[in-house]
Amino acid sequence: MPRFHWTTFDLNDVLPPGWQRDIDAVAADADVRDFPRTPVLSREATTVRHIRRGRVHADQVRDHLSWLYYSYRGVFLELAGEACAERVVTAGDDRYGVVLNVQVGTDMRFECHVDSNPLTGLLFCTDHPEGGELVVAHDANAADIAEVERDCSVIRPHAGHLIFFDGREHPHYARRLATSGTRIVAVMNFYTASCPEATRPRELNKHLYGDR
Repeated sequence: MPRFHWTTFDLNDVLPPGWQRDIDAVAADADVRDFPRTPVLSREATTVRHIRRGRVHADQVRDHLSWLYYSYRGVFLELAGEACAERVVTAGDDRYGVVLNVQVGTDMRFECHVDSNPLTGLLFCTDHPEGGELVVAHDANAADIAEVERDCSVIRPHAGHLIFFDGREHPHYARRLATSGTRIVAVMNFYTASCPEATRPRELNKHLYGDR
């Protein structure tokens, strides 16, 4: 299997003035709680049932960060096309098009998982000299954090950097912060003809939104 790779764009010169201030204000009202492990996609150890983290849901992004909502469907989509050999489209369902993941303090991290969509975009909104790294396994069979860390790529957050990658065969998670602070990243789902939105597992929407 090809080793993991990603594409990075530095957008600090094109993001709107005050964009980090806007992000911080919305992230202050994030839904912070113990989220149960994600069905189908989780690669957590069997003993881990919940992971504490924060999320700003898609409707909050649409209502309070309109520039991010429309960038996902505009300029970010164009950049996604440069990072993928296929034509790329955004999610038709607004509920999971673009959200914010939030970690506060040193006790939170993001769940170890694989993606169901063929291309993920991450806009890092904060800088961290240590901790908060995105850690991606080279081994598709890595079944927990220890196995991910054994052979991995480590991507440090840099505010204003947008990265694209295919995480379907590469379990990945976000490390805890090393010091107090807040880690914020905008997470975007993109799809292609060979892996359209219709392939998204039904169990995932049932888990997140109560769909039947």
